[in-house]
Amino acid sequence: MDIAASMEDLIGNTPMVRLVQVTDGIDTPIVAKLETTNPGGSVKDRPALAMINAAEREGLLKPGGTIIEPTSGNTGVGLAIVAAQRGYKCIFVMTDKVSEEKVTLLRAYGAEVVVCPVAVAPDDPQSYYSTAERLVTETPGAFRPNQYHNPVNPQAHYDSTGPEIWEQTDGKITHFVAGAGTGGTISGIGKYLKEQNPDIKIIAADPEGSVYSGGSGRPYLVEGVGEDFWPATYSPELVDEVIAVSDADSFEMARRVTMEEGLLIGGSCGTAVAAALEVGRSAKPDDLIVVLIPDSGRGYLSKIFNDDWMSSFGFLTAEGVIVGDVINAKEGEMPALVYIQPETAVKDAIDIMQGHSVSQLPVAKGEMPLAAAEVQGSVSELFLMERAFGGDDVLSKTVEEVMAPALPTIGVGEPIELAVKRLDQAPALMVLDGGRPRTVISRTDVLSYLQAQDGLGGRR
Repeated sequence: MDIAASMEDLIGNTPMVRLVQVTDGIDTPIVAKLETTNPGGSVKDRPALAMINAAEREGLLKPGGTIIEPTSGNTGVGLAIVAAQRGYKCIFVMTDKVSEEKVTLLRAYGAEVVVCPVAVAPDDPQSYYSTAERLVTETPGAFRPNQYHNPVNPQAHYDSTGPEIWEQTDGKITHFVAGAGTGGTISGIGKYLKEQNPDIKIIAADPEGSVYSGGSGRPYLVEGVGEDFWPATYSPELVDEVIAVSDADSFEMARRVTMEEGLLIGGSCGTAVAAALEVGRSAKPDDLIVVLIPDSGRGYLSKIFNDDWMSSFGFLTAEGVIVGDVINAKEGEMPALVYIQPETAVKDAIDIMQGHSVSQLPVAKGEMPLAAAEVQGSVSELFLMERAFGGDDVLSKTVEEVMAPALPTIGVGEPIELAVKRLDQAPALMVLDGGRPRTVISRTDVLSYLQAQDGLGGRR
């Protein structure tokens, strides 16, 4: 009988399928390696099993021990599956940008989950890297797989995923495209494939803002891919090209592949497929492109496949009059996003508001283009006046010490009616476009637009 002895025996030997609908107009075949069929639903099952096996052999993980790891979710699931089989406890540290489904899923496996802010540097005590290190030192019998520095991570793909791809394509593969998170997948597979044929091109698909494609690692919305530091498990000498893909293009492609191919994929998969299509447009008809699909879209139903979430971040556009119409009508008059850093002196913030003729300012850490996660608060003339009138020596302080909560947000493509409703509760809204802050609109901006439309013969 063909019956596996345990869930561990079902890891690997994943299938391939040709993408047909989204590749219309591209003569080069593009084939998807579906890591979604692993027991944990992702490519991370492979290194999870390998890292635990290695830790047991080396005496680093002993019976009754606790596995602690920072993860975007998928590695945690793989570790949790093996831990359940072998009786280990798990504590996983995640950033607050991951979907609620992923947190719930890990808890379903019996793991403890600690959530940390995403908009902090890797060495910040609040970062998920630093938090994981602290938990390791505080927990007796703890073992941290350390997927970002553990050589077993890429080795797992050198031993399994690479050979599978080579055999499934009968050695005809010419291009391999995958996202790079820890770098283990693309490095392990890339090493194996180049040993078989040095002419095979290895292409990393990377979110805009990640260090792999030249960014600083500042927050982006795609989960599980890209980084804000250089992991030891990434081998840049094996990568022939890095293609940066925006959040907007990643999410659009994930939704397209799901609807047009019947293949439910997540945001990082959309990043990889978008990059593969770019490669395909300049490839030869007899080339063969393999793109790795790291996980399913089931972990992103509340985000990428939720129209309300997509609209709120400015990725979708409603019918009728939208927030973008207000901005476009005042193009040239309405400034691009004016904001201040948390360490700015309050007296300087007042000067900036007066200089730009605005009554409120977002407070954010970082340079333009900002990520939504980098917005930390807001200040307004009214707020500062009330603090000063109350006897607070507000002018001698920094903005960080006195700021109010961040302005409510609205997507650039959301209906103007929604803006009117939200402005009934707040004096201004921060507009998100493609997941990033674009500008601030006030009650006056919306009222001026509506009056202008009436003057032109009525609102549309």
